[in-house]
Amino acid sequence: MLTEGLTYTSKLTVQESDTALQQGSGDMMVLATPRMMALMENAAMLCVANELPEGSTTVGGHIASSHLRPSKVGAEVTATATLTKVDGKKLYFDIKAEMAGIIIGEGTHLRFIVDKEKFLSRL
Repeated sequence: MLTEGLTYTSKLTVQESDTALQQGSGDMMVLATPRMMALMENAAMLCVANELPEGSTTVGGHIASSHLRPSKVGAEVTATATLTKVDGKKLYFDIKAEMAGIIIGEGTHLRFIVDKEKFLSRL
């Protein structure tokens, strides 16, 4: 059942492929902002995945996040999503990323519940 307060944490050990240099979002060997946000989105997706009806999934609709501190290759980063509001098929999350207990990014994320087959039929 989708209830406010559900939470999930995804984890990442930063690899060279996760860096701004490799992702094309910057020119340094630190965790790329798009990669950090993808980890946050992953946490939100997995937060509700087991609570959805058969044949349903969620897709991202909007994400807004700060990126406050760099993370080097080899660093352990976690992203936690907390479901804050359910409005029909709209799911709202608070998201944050941390490294060694320090917040490195935080924001909000909106996901929509969709029927997988119907969604893919629109391609």
